[in-house]
Amino acid sequence: MNVALGGTFDPVHDGHRALFERAFSLGDVTVGLTDDDLASETRHVERYVRSFDDRKADLRAELEPIAGEYDRRFEIRPLSEPTGIAVEPRFDALVVSPETVEGAERINDRREERGLEPLAIEVVDHVPADDGKRISSTRIVTGEIDRHGNLTPERTGREATR
Repeated sequence: MNVALGGTFDPVHDGHRALFERAFSLGDVTVGLTDDDLASETRHVERYVRSFDDRKADLRAELEPIAGEYDRRFEIRPLSEPTGIAVEPRFDALVVSPETVEGAERINDRREERGLEPLAIEVVDHVPADDGKRISSTRIVTGEIDRHGNLTPERTGREATR
């Protein structure tokens, strides 16, 4: 099975790892990593996002051991539009978080318009931080929590822009 998922992944956290685990449990994985233009457009909160190359290097380091555990292959590709790679015929499933289900349904609409079978949509629940709220990259970069959801009141976050 060929599985797609996408995101900005800056920084990678335990919620992302849950997505990766589910994806690799299904098959070989292609990750659409938002390019620099799309990464800044898709932020709900204005904040600095590291370069595509830096994010790709960190993402590769996270994916390699998980892929090895499942004996799967993976590739990382630039994502320049929200529906991105998942509209390609070779994919069978799309792994998403609860807030991106609507986008997954739009992808399936586009696939059907092109005469392609819809993807199986695999929704992975959020991973909660110590305070019960979900782990998110925004909370990490603002210094509220670390990548594992531990509260970090002593930290300061990244600047909104650089």
